[in-house]
Amino acid sequence: MAPRPAPASVRRRRAAIRLAVAGLGVVLGVAGLGLLWPRSDRSQEPEALGRVADLAQPPTRPVTVLVIGSDADRAGDRSNGAAPPGPANSDALLLLRVQPQGPLEVLELPIEAAVQLPGQQRPQALGSLYRQGGVALVADAVRELAGLPSGQPDRYAVIPRGALRQLIAALGAVDLSPLRAMRYSDRRQNLRIDLQAGLQRLNGQQVEQFVRFRDPVTGEEGRRQQHELLVRALQRDLAQPGRLPQLAPLARQMLAATQTDLSEAELLSLLAAGLSQGEAMDFKALPLEPSQPQHKGLRQLAP
Repeated sequence: MAPRPAPASVRRRRAAIRLAVAGLGVVLGVAGLGLLWPRSDRSQEPEALGRVADLAQPPTRPVTVLVIGSDADRAGDRSNGAAPPGPANSDALLLLRVQPQGPLEVLELPIEAAVQLPGQQRPQALGSLYRQGGVALVADAVRELAGLPSGQPDRYAVIPRGALRQLIAALGAVDLSPLRAMRYSDRRQNLRIDLQAGLQRLNGQQVEQFVRFRDPVTGEEGRRQQHELLVRALQRDLAQPGRLPQLAPLARQMLAATQTDLSEAELLSLLAAGLSQGEAMDFKALPLEPSQPQHKGLRQLAP
């Protein structure tokens, strides 16, 4: 269950991805998923929501899903309508691990992490790989970064901005607590962000503003905090018992709005497993070394 094959030129380029920042010899000191995502203490988990089991049968083994947050408005758009203009970039990279039993595990991979592709003299940001080689190139880099076995991630989903707005619109709104006031304006992108701090109900356009906002002080680390808040808010909303009848039509709607190799049955199976533990979630981000001016925004992985 691997991502769709890439063209031969891309396969050759990804054949021996090396992780580095300006010759610093970055080495990921993690052997595999057991260290990146330690198992939670089941005695601390909430009781399973029994009715969710009626949605579908959970998978028979843990399944990893690569989620790429795209800055394009719709799947397949030639232009991202964002900055820098051009083909779609990946604004967020999440690796989900859905278990037959146990909490949902989420690993966010920093888009500013430096990777060195074979045949290239300079390292580049992990987030730039999607524009160059699509899902296949990103999946290969993520596999090496996270220490995944061959053939993983099992599935992928590319979620454009429009799909996120559709999801929130289908839910009505979502409860979110911005940690700070968010204000930004860019006429080139037709983008205006104006959100207050504190708990509030946000609609689809406001949620898009929430995840796109980049604080000048906290930078991408601040955006990762925003991503975690949104993922937890969505899980909290979807896990409500009253949402169960809406999950199947919602799954069909999201599949139509995203680029993915998940079938409807597979998505429902993952939802059944991921929501069976209520709001239990283990969310982590791959750690990075402090930013250095000479690396021009790129950061190496922490040992």
